[in-house]
Amino acid sequence: MEFSCTSIVYLHLVSLLLFVASSKIEALDPTLSTPEIISRFQQYLQINTAQPNPQYYEAADFLISQAKSLSLESQTIEFVKGKPLVLLKWPGTNPHLPSILLYSHTDVVPSEDHKWTHHPFSAHIDEKGNIYARGSQDMKCVGMQYLEAIRRLKASGFQPLRTVYLSFAPDEEIGGHDGAEKFYESKLFDDLNVGIVLDEGLASPSENYRAFYAERSPWWLVIKAIGTPGHGARLYDNTAMENLLKSIESIRRFRASQFDMIKVGLKGEGEVISVNMVFLKAGTPSPTGFVMNVQPSEAEAGIDIRVPPTADPESLEKRIAEEWAPIARNMTFSFKQKAPVHDKFGKPMLTKADRSNPWWTLLEDAVHKAGGKLGKPEIFPGATDARYLRRRGLPAIGFSPIANTPLLLHEHDEFLNQDVYLKGIEIYEAIIKAYASFAERGTDKGSRDEL
Repeated sequence: MEFSCTSIVYLHLVSLLLFVASSKIEALDPTLSTPEIISRFQQYLQINTAQPNPQYYEAADFLISQAKSLSLESQTIEFVKGKPLVLLKWPGTNPHLPSILLYSHTDVVPSEDHKWTHHPFSAHIDEKGNIYARGSQDMKCVGMQYLEAIRRLKASGFQPLRTVYLSFAPDEEIGGHDGAEKFYESKLFDDLNVGIVLDEGLASPSENYRAFYAERSPWWLVIKAIGTPGHGARLYDNTAMENLLKSIESIRRFRASQFDMIKVGLKGEGEVISVNMVFLKAGTPSPTGFVMNVQPSEAEAGIDIRVPPTADPESLEKRIAEEWAPIARNMTFSFKQKAPVHDKFGKPMLTKADRSNPWWTLLEDAVHKAGGKLGKPEIFPGATDARYLRRRGLPAIGFSPIANTPLLLHEHDEFLNQDVYLKGIEIYEAIIKAYASFAERGTDKGSRDEL
């Protein structure tokens, strides 16, 4: 493509004007400069909130300091002592309209520090602009992007119509029972009059951002087989190990059938029932390991099952009882965790992801307006704290504005590029502005529940 001299001069002039405008804004408010924005993100990442001993109070102090710098109302609630939830408020001009809740969690998973290129709590930035830290994708980025987007909106003079809340909750990485679960079931939450919640999503390796309208429920299953112990050289019928292996083979075939649907493109990862072995326990211990000439009388297997809201939970339970742990083979089963697939009204726990849901439409349009692309709506393959909200029948959308980035949550060398992080702030600025300006649907509770 060729450009005339006039075109080249024009392009340079436009670039110069944009640079001057940006410089003026930063001069008026230095906190909006890129170095300041990245520095705040690093500070949050450097607070070690890894389970099992997260520095929750240090994180809370940091977040409250950010709230003060933005003139946001703040409070700290401890549903369980030692586990603070930070709640921030940006009041809207019409407090009767259902509010917006921007949710994030403060804890992160543990790290094997010696297996990282850079220490997981150093927030090191390399020459490519990649910020290495535990929580850079899951999900300290999102919490700080909310705050930075609000900083930009406030600097522009924007005033929300709907009240905007931000919550920073503890314990998501260990189930959220002392954080989001208690929060969403509390009178405090009821009083917020929440109409829509944004929670975390996943990084996308492509240019399309990923958005999630549901998630799979975790069923943590333990199968136990019992049999007669005997000499290791003899062949017995129905030994504990033999019966357990028959079950494992049946489980393996079911897993393969679900995985095949993903491989051929019939379903996405979040749309199938995933089944993965997580432990096997059997044998007679000895000082040097296990006794090799004794067949054990008991054997157990642990299985992590994830069930989408589109599945039939009754059929799955029947399969477990009749095929995977039949009493006829001296087998039993129990659940360490069995999260519901349906909400309290008996409906699948999902949020409408089409034009019938104005919150979905607003998000979709805002992403496009900010120069982003949104992929096909998905079911989140894992579990997030949004499940406690959907259990109440309220809408929740999982979204993390991370594109062109490998998915690295819970892995070594988790990182987020600073340009991707900055673009995510622009995306959230557009979404928050659209949500907080939304004036339709009235103020009655019925219209909110309809969503």
